[in-house]
Amino acid sequence: MELLSFGDTGWGDELFLATLMTIAVSIAAMVIGFLFALIFTPLKLSKKKSLNIIGNCYTTIIRGVPELLVIYLLFFGGTGAAMYVASIFGYDGYIEINAFITGALAIGIISGAYSTEVFRGAILSIDKGQFEASKVLGIKKNIQFYKIILPQMLRLSIPNLSNVWQITLKDTSLISVTGLVEIMRQSYIAAGSTRDPLFFYSVAAILYLMLTFLSMKLINKLEIKYSKGY
Repeated sequence: MELLSFGDTGWGDELFLATLMTIAVSIAAMVIGFLFALIFTPLKLSKKKSLNIIGNCYTTIIRGVPELLVIYLLFFGGTGAAMYVASIFGYDGYIEINAFITGALAIGIISGAYSTEVFRGAILSIDKGQFEASKVLGIKKNIQFYKIILPQMLRLSIPNLSNVWQITLKDTSLISVTGLVEIMRQSYIAAGSTRDPLFFYSVAAILYLMLTFLSMKLINKLEIKYSKGY
């Protein structure tokens, strides 16, 4: 256990900071994914074919492409795009996009595709009478969505969003390729330094399991809280 001690003799403090980084990226990605879902869910449910196609293209492409490829496209493609734009204004130096921003955005886009399908299914599960009643009462569509549909959608989405959260949490291990020091990256560094990969990768597995377990406990409490009366 000396290898996990805090200070110069162990890797405990580094792994602790890496765990905090994993949590930070996961939360940022989940928020970004939530925003993407709020944008694309109405498109998928739209009666306009053009908007429907846009929403379907987003979920189909992102869910059909490997997560690692999305990260590569944003990290290397984003750097190339930024350098191209900068060259137009006369700057020819190298530009590297922040690894945290790239990782959170990439995982967020992936999370958003799954969350979109979750929200779409939740809205379709809401009784049609809710829509008809709000229409009869003359409630405007934007108020109808935020005051009537959204609260019910979130309640119905919680169980499936827990799965999206777990996917998001585990996908953060992929952004180690960008150089961001999260659990997987720090475990790799520690394993290479001590030549004890089995130990540190086992520690990484335990850390991910702990985060998943604690997350599920919190999500279950939220599910119980928002399901009162149903």
